[in-house]
Amino acid sequence: MQIHEFLCNELSVSKQEINNYVSLAPNKYKVYTIPKRTSGKRVIAQPAKRLKDFQRALIKLLEQRLPVHDSAFAYKKHIGIKENARQHQNSSYLLKMDFQNFFYSITPDLFFSILNKQNIYVSSEDSYLLTQILFFNPSKKTGGKLVMSIGAPSSPFISNSIMYFFDKSIYESCLNQGVNYTRYADDLTFSCHKKDILFALPIQVKQLLVEHFDGRITINEGKTVFSSKSHNRHVTGVTITNDNHLSIGRQKKRYISSLIHQFSLNQLANEDISYLQGLLAFACHIEPNFKQRMIDKYSAETINKIITRARGFNEKK
Repeated sequence: MQIHEFLCNELSVSKQEINNYVSLAPNKYKVYTIPKRTSGKRVIAQPAKRLKDFQRALIKLLEQRLPVHDSAFAYKKHIGIKENARQHQNSSYLLKMDFQNFFYSITPDLFFSILNKQNIYVSSEDSYLLTQILFFNPSKKTGGKLVMSIGAPSSPFISNSIMYFFDKSIYESCLNQGVNYTRYADDLTFSCHKKDILFALPIQVKQLLVEHFDGRITINEGKTVFSSKSHNRHVTGVTITNDNHLSIGRQKKRYISSLIHQFSLNQLANEDISYLQGLLAFACHIEPNFKQRMIDKYSAETINKIITRARGFNEKK
């Protein structure tokens, strides 16, 4: 792939500067945690600014070579959780599955095995650069195991490209069975109209993971969930109502409404107003008529004040 030459031209640096920088690149990460949506904490490893430049440049090159399957909905422009949920909103039965430690399961060996499947063979020099720039050393020890980082700008595309052959296999199998399939990062969603057809899919998914990844990517058994119209159906944070509409859910609507009420009484701090603005934007994206309902309840002036005050606070920061 002649990565050295590409990076030299893309970043206006010399080959020696590249070699000097990438020698310790897997350790150039700031590690911190954020709360997960449900429970526990997620470890984020954010690369140094200069390393991000290298990663973004490499992705420009790799995007020309590596495909991403259409059933992958995460990390794509103009596509998000709403579009992912839409693929399942008219189905009666739903199956959700999660990968176990997805990003940490993606190692250089796994990445190069996928390149080989794509008939892309790299020199030892290019292999070294790809490994050093794209992968993170959680242990910080010399020679420690390298994995994909949650927080690197390169990780979304790499993770999607890694899954290409798996996505293709499971999509084609599901298509033959009348089942809808999408993957949003480590969340797998299946839906259909026929009762009981989804129960055989977990075994098939596990078999395909062994076939494509030799068991290095596995399922988090505790997060496998079957649901139907008789229960709440949720797809990547979006609720599917019994009349097949997309919703943020009653609980979140009440929470947003309570924050708007506090704002109307001047009881919300500036940072909370900024947070409310994000929630309101998300709600209106999923349910376009939600804003009008809040206007009817609290007045257009109040809703507009939330938007403009939060925007002003962000600009001052």
